[in-house]
Formats: sequence, C-alpha cells, structure tokens
Amino acid sequence: MHRGRPFSGASSAARGTCEAIAAVCDPRAADLTRAGDNDEVTATGLPLDALRPRLPSPLVAIEDARLARHGVRLLLKRDDLIHPDLPGNKWRKLRLNLQAAADAGHDTLLTFGGAYSNHLRATAAAGRLLGFTTIGVVRGDELARRPLNDSLARAAADGMRLAFVDRTTYRRKAEPDVAEELRERFGRCYVVPEGGSNALAAQGCAELGRELRGEADVVAVACGTGGTLAGLAAGLAPGGQRAIGFPVLKGGFLGAAVQRLQEDAFGGRTGDWTLDERFHHGGYARTTPGLDAFAADFAVRHGLVPDRVYVAKMLHGLLTLADEGAFSPGTRLAAVVTG
Repeated sequence: MHRGRPFSGASSAARGTCEAIAAVCDPRAADLTRAGDNDEVTATGLPLDALRPRLPSPLVAIEDARLARHGVRLLLKRDDLIHPDLPGNKWRKLRLNLQAAADAGHDTLLTFGGAYSNHLRATAAAGRLLGFTTIGVVRGDELARRPLNDSLARAAADGMRLAFVDRTTYRRKAEPDVAEELRERFGRCYVVPEGGSNALAAQGCAELGRELRGEADVVAVACGTGGTLAGLAAGLAPGGQRAIGFPVLKGGFLGAAVQRLQEDAFGGRTGDWTLDERFHHGGYARTTPGLDAFAADFAVRHGLVPDRVYVAKMLHGLLTLADEGAFSPGTRLAAVVTG
C-alpha cells in the first residue's frame, strides 16, 4: 500500500487547466493532445487491445411503465461492462491518453481525484495491467490520517502512490508553483487531468456516440468533468440525435468546460447537447432520501443497482423529464451506464 505525505504550494495566478502541470512534468505533453490513431502500444510493449475491451458495449432495451405511459422507450448503454477494471467512460477516456503516454516514452502516470474517485481507481488498474507507475494526487490532506476507503484502498492495492493535499492547494493544482513542486517530488510523468477529461478523452468518447448512431433519438449521460458528454455529442449523427448531460456537481460551470473540451478536441462546439443541472442532489457523492428511494426502486424493477454518485442521478433526471413532457411519443432514449 502506497501512501504519500501532504504537501503545500505558494500562491500564483494561472488558468484553471492542467496545462501548467503537463508542461512542467514533460514539456512535450502539450503536443500530445492531438495524437493520431497510431498502433496502440503500451509502456510494456503490449497493444491496448490485449486488455480485450468489450466493444461496442451492450445496448439493452428495458420496459418501464413510467416511460411507457408517455410512449417513450428506454435503452441502457452498458458501458459498465466494457472491462472489469476499466469500465465505462474510464476506458474510453483513458485509452488515447495511455497511447500518448507510451508513444512519448513515459512510464509514470500522474492524475488527480477525490476520495471516491472512480478515475483514480481506473488509472491505478491501468497502471497495473499495462506496466505504468501511477501517482494519485488526492483532495483532502486529512485523509492521510484516516483508514483508506474502499475506492482508495483498491487504487493503492493496484500500486498507486497516493499523495494527499489540502483542499486549497488542490484547487490550485494547475498553477505553476504547485506544478513545479509536483515535478520536484515525482519527476518526469504523463499528466492525466482530474476525471480524465482532456482533448484525448473527448476524442475517445466520440466512439460512444458513433456506436449509438441510428439506435436512439436522445442519449443521456451523467457528467462530472464533462469529457464524456463532449465526445458523445461529437460522435452522434448530425441533425438526428441529441445528448443531455446531467451534472452531478453543483456550480453551473460545466457548460463552459464541455465547450472548451470540444474546442480543444474538435476545433469548436459540435453536436446537439444540453445540460440539466437540477439533479445533483446536493453535489458530488451526495444523496437524498428521494434519490435513495429511486435507486432502490430501479434496482427492484430492472435488476440493475444504479450508483448514486452518477447513474442514479441521470436516470432520475431522465424519468422526471419524461413526466414533464420533454419527449414526444415514440422517442427512443438511451441512458449511458458509465459504471
């Protein structure tokens, strides 16, 4: 089990992106965001396809009386079944980043996340499977003095070195002085942003949209950092499909983040997408009695227990929109189960 000590950094003005960290950890990193689809060779010399992802992911129709009364059909896009260790949007977001890291000769990945981050866990698993050293910068230095929760314990078991930082420093993680301290502490590394969302992640998630062409009229996805929605919308059929993102965090910042990701990945805003910010249920990793009841009822009806951090919030939003008359009879809805 790998635990790191907390660290702090001095104040400095900077853009709220990971560009500063990437440039300090490896000056070439900024040139990697538009890497092409070359042969996918990993740090161990094995192709990424050796992981045998299940693609395209299954698309499963379910019967739900609450939607049927509105004449609406529901399909579940089971991205949670892509890979046992790298499920859902994590595989799609990491794939091209892993390729870029290997192409640049990196053997170490550094990334960021909170105490319950699926992204940290997935990055740690990718490191174990593909031969990368992994470092996770975790929000909250108080966590260093507590037993690891299941998510962080699993990341540590997969070999990830955990570095706990105070919340003020974490918010400033893109500033040059904090980035310099990371470089001094950990050396040369390939930086994957918080949540895995960058231009390469959005490009990887565009395949999700392409898999759904002709299958649904409206596609719904829960949103944390926006990379999945940015790519999904870009991959859907122009003029015939649209995407709805349901942010799981408060703050109203995600629209600008998704547009910025699309500009970086595709040269501009692309696809038909909107956000409905009403269903965060208090914020990230928070829940309400109403959400708990909805998730439990969905599990009884359909045999799938939706996680309350992401998927349950999206499904609750989708069914609420149907009750509000947002979808005309005959609409095919696809809900992405991101895992």
